Amino acid sequence: MKKKLIKQKDKFIKFIKRIKTDHLLKKYINNNILFVTFVLTCVFNSTILRFLTMHILENYVSIKPIIADAAVVVLVGAIGYLLKPKNRFTYYLIFDIIFMALCMINSIYYTFYTSFASVSMLSLTQYIASVGDAVVENVLQPKDLIYILGPIILIITHLRLKRGNYYKKIEVRSERKRKTIKTLIAGACLVVLFTVMLSPLDISRFVKQWNREYVVMKFGIYVYQLNDIISSVQPKINSLFGYDKAMKEFKEYFADVKKSPNNKYTNIFKDKNVLVIHAESIQNNLFDLQFNGQDVVPNLKKIASEGMYFSNFYPQVSVGTSSDSELTFTTSLMPTQSGTAFVSYFDRTYNSIPKLMNDKGYFTFSMHANTADFWNRRAMYEHLGYKKFYSKADYEVTSDNIVGLGLSDKEFFKQSMPKLKKINEKYDKWYGLMIMLSNHTPFSDVEHYGDYEVNIKEEVTKEDGTVEEVIHPYMEGKKLGNYFKSAHYADQAIGELFQELEENQLLDDTVVIIYGDHDARLSRSDYDYMYNYSTETDSKLDKDDPNYKEYDSYQYELGRKVPFIIWTKDMAGSDLNMEVKDVMGMYDVMPTLGNMFGFYNKYQLGHDIFDINSNNIVIFPTGNWVTNKVYYNSQKEEYLSLDGSAISEEEIKKNNQYTTKVLNISNNIIVYNLLEKSKDEMLTYEERS
Repeated sequence: MKKKLIKQKDKFIKFIKRIKTDHLLKKYINNNILFVTFVLTCVFNSTILRFLTMHILENYVSIKPIIADAAVVVLVGAIGYLLKPKNRFTYYLIFDIIFMALCMINSIYYTFYTSFASVSMLSLTQYIASVGDAVVENVLQPKDLIYILGPIILIITHLRLKRGNYYKKIEVRSERKRKTIKTLIAGACLVVLFTVMLSPLDISRFVKQWNREYVVMKFGIYVYQLNDIISSVQPKINSLFGYDKAMKEFKEYFADVKKSPNNKYTNIFKDKNVLVIHAESIQNNLFDLQFNGQDVVPNLKKIASEGMYFSNFYPQVSVGTSSDSELTFTTSLMPTQSGTAFVSYFDRTYNSIPKLMNDKGYFTFSMHANTADFWNRRAMYEHLGYKKFYSKADYEVTSDNIVGLGLSDKEFFKQSMPKLKKINEKYDKWYGLMIMLSNHTPFSDVEHYGDYEVNIKEEVTKEDGTVEEVIHPYMEGKKLGNYFKSAHYADQAIGELFQELEENQLLDDTVVIIYGDHDARLSRSDYDYMYNYSTETDSKLDKDDPNYKEYDSYQYELGRKVPFIIWTKDMAGSDLNMEVKDVMGMYDVMPTLGNMFGFYNKYQLGHDIFDINSNNIVIFPTGNWVTNKVYYNSQKEEYLSLDGSAISEEEIKKNNQYTTKVLNISNNIIVYNLLEKSKDEMLTYEERS
């Protein structure tokens, strides 16, 4: 055995020496220059994609994703050797363009969603058309064009080879077959090398696929995309396989779930009307902003100060954005790992607030002046239990009353008032959702937002003693500045709505609930400019300036918080008029409201915030999570202490396990339609009590 090892070692050493003396590498490149160019350009694009998206040190120094991407490209390129030399260029160019497109699409997608694209999102292209301007204006950047260099370099190489009679070489079929086999073996060796470098955690997250950033950082974009194709067809396969295991885990998870004991908020709003306002892209940070002494959202600030204001509230959206918020708000389930529930899984059974309110004798409805099929709401709302959906067809939309993507919020509320009055006259109790639209990216309809200015005005005393007003542009003309103008307009619309509701006596026995559906989806650099603006130069401070304030990724992520407000006209000054600072997520809304209104869903994943209080944890579809004490980033595998205290590895492990379990249980409930088999256990609050 020892002699064999020595013999193999001698052969390997001789091979290395031969490479050096015979210039084998140089000869190989010269004889396979088209293939080598194809591999290098495709791997270059995938590497640049990772560098331009995930700004993490580990991402810059990791060799694993490069090996993984190279393995895929080499295996694909090996098939090209089966073709005659004159036909290989066409084959390589086609795949070079395919790989380029994958990188470019993911680069654009990451800018907008801070995640990577999924094949399952192809079913949502019908909705992208409606916000096409937003993609072009807010997302497409010069860096996204760098990937075009790959095919261009391949074309230039092809033209030079053509001039040099490279394609006139005659290769018999046996030689082409030999090259193919050798290249496939080389690709297989790269696969083996990559596989032995993987950790159990890498494999686990690769299989689950919900932490896309991590998968791309460890496996490369091409392996991620191949795995995503498999994951995207999983819903079709799941109807045949995996159901029993999913149901077993589902039953085990909810076996010991019991309704929380009553607290001081139990049934406080029983039998009251409910009006829910879905405030498009309204973030919490707007509440603290002023320009020249004028609040950005004065009406929302006033409503929050008079009601029950949850100031540490997080959306939990994935690629479905607004539809994901509706899902989680209404069902206490998380977005699906593949596609969106509203589009891919609309025909499932859901335990929802409208259904439970229907059981309590409420008339339930939704109002949104967009097309009924946007985000597939027409079909999904039937399964969520809404009895009536007022969509674009029920409103008068003209060129004069459009702001942004459709009917202006002010006109939407105005035209909804007669509908609300009829509902109030006809039904004893009602639950309604009103979805706003004007404050939607790209926030470019500035001429319709009003005269709210986002500049800095200051009075300067000149040498002669006279006072002159100086205006610094500050956020004027900036995307973030336009967002502030748009949000101010939306806030005015909410103020006018409350005034009309009061004038029509619709607030007398009504609980108004306002929530922001998600953040504005603007880049960190926009906020960096806002916090580091210099009035002296009318530009952003340099990073080496002593007054420069870094707006890091943690501040950006934590800044995604949105408002959640519960308000009644007699709440101001009462015991209910308070600010709740405990961390809370969208999936906690259903159980919290359920306790207040008297309905219960056994299969809710969130908690009544007044039951769990400071022990709550909010998880995100990315695998990140946040508590009162810490924000954990699963991609970086690091955390930020929010109260200055340290956190143990045991607690991190426990919360990571909990996050994984909840994400999987939620996904299984929807994908496998598990609630359809558990209808008999869908209990109302009274039955449970």
